[in-house]
Amino acid sequence: MKSRSVTPATSNRVPQRLDDQVCFALYSAGLALNKVYRKLLANLGLTYPQYLVMLVLWERDGITVSEIGERLFLDSATLTPLLKRLQAADLITRTRASSDERQVIIALTAAGRGLKAQARSVPGGVFCAAECSPAELVALKAQLESLRGNLLRNA
Repeated sequence: MKSRSVTPATSNRVPQRLDDQVCFALYSAGLALNKVYRKLLANLGLTYPQYLVMLVLWERDGITVSEIGERLFLDSATLTPLLKRLQAADLITRTRASSDERQVIIALTAAGRGLKAQARSVPGGVFCAAECSPAELVALKAQLESLRGNLLRNA
């Protein structure tokens, strides 16, 4: 882990105020983003975490809970209630794998596959709400992915 030392010349620049915290900027931006998604996803009947699961399944159907968890950086204890709600809404099925009953396979139902077409407008709605150029959003996404990788390596 790379450590940056604080020297006396820079010690007075160490952020001590809420508004100087990178974590708060990320947290509050996340809250604002979730408000935008809540509005865009309301007519689909999905929460933001459910939408993320559906995105994973629209990319690759019939995968295990652990594979979904790896993609979303979530553990099975967090995913299980979310998946149960998606199953109750008839968007997915959960079945035990025949080769290993400890694994649960998540697959889209016809309604779950059909929801993909209805969700096509969601990314455009987020893009409009962000009021950024495509290049700015691509650069921001790359910076956030790099930050995530660094933080995970040093966690």
